[in-house]
Amino acid sequence: MRIVLERRLTPSRNMQYLSPLLAIVLSLVTFFIIFVLSGIDPLKALYIYFVEPLTAVWSIEDLLVKAVPIILIAIGLAFCYQSAVWNIGAEGQLAAGALAGSIIPVMFPSLQGPAVITAMILMGIAGGMAYAAIPAILKIRFNANETLTTLMLVYVANLFLDYMARGPWRDPAGFNFPNSRPFSEGQILPVIAGDSVRLSIVFMLVAVVVAWFLTTKTMTGFKIRVLGLSPRAGSFGGFSRDKMVMLTFLISGGLAGLAGICEVAGPIGQLRTTVSPGYGFTAIIVAFLGRLHPFGILIAGLLLALSYMGGEGAQVAIGLSDQTTQVFQGMLLFYVLACDSFIYYRLKFVREPVLDAATVR
Repeated sequence: MRIVLERRLTPSRNMQYLSPLLAIVLSLVTFFIIFVLSGIDPLKALYIYFVEPLTAVWSIEDLLVKAVPIILIAIGLAFCYQSAVWNIGAEGQLAAGALAGSIIPVMFPSLQGPAVITAMILMGIAGGMAYAAIPAILKIRFNANETLTTLMLVYVANLFLDYMARGPWRDPAGFNFPNSRPFSEGQILPVIAGDSVRLSIVFMLVAVVVAWFLTTKTMTGFKIRVLGLSPRAGSFGGFSRDKMVMLTFLISGGLAGLAGICEVAGPIGQLRTTVSPGYGFTAIIVAFLGRLHPFGILIAGLLLALSYMGGEGAQVAIGLSDQTTQVFQGMLLFYVLACDSFIYYRLKFVREPVLDAATVR
């Protein structure tokens, strides 16, 4: 008896929805086993990770704050992935948006007010779009692999951000710490709920609704899906593959840039050498866990933000490494991709033929 993967005649609709749920369950089971082998009470650890952050108002607010950039970036990545454009460089586009949006508060600290904040937001979006346009142009003009170019550009953006925070934009009154001058109150997004939930959550909710409408109710969304599923069919329909590559990169980069400026003009309040703990890469997991659907991404983004919150709590409560969150997210991505294979394949048990002595001779 052996097990083989047999291709389905049609993709399994049930597995499309069960796959992310199965991946979450398998990740939790694996985490449970890891805790047991490490000599840690698994029930206590899982409680700290996934339940405790939901038991206090302040931690729920912090959960929403962490979810905003992840969901914004994942929404943009979903446009790329639906059109089979593999942008994995949102982390760099986030940094580019943070840099571009910080020009006004760093260079012109006396300028303040709603107009300044609006200009910062627009510049952050433009910075992310401009940086995302680089791999788009390379793909269109030279057919460069966007997976490689976007990944390499992440390091360029992060190193440039580090240079600016340590060098030209370092706060002269900051006791040599590698940060820009703190943004003033008139250069920071206002708090609209609780103590820390800022206007950026409205941007995120608007992005979810607009993305849903664009992908399901417009011709542009239809073109994106067709070109992603079958570029040949799209070319017969007169759809331009090059235009769609540029469009999806610009949307993705713009939302990543928005996430970047919302971070520095929000919970951070200044430009630092590191703006993101890896939101751009986490958003890749969120996009696939949410089935590339805006409302699915909203739910998945809250789950992954919960993993960040739980990871911080576990460091204090039971002394876990700060890398544990990345381990969980990595396992989750692995299980999502593994379970997704059952959308197109099914397990089949094949009985080996029994050979008698006469047949062997």
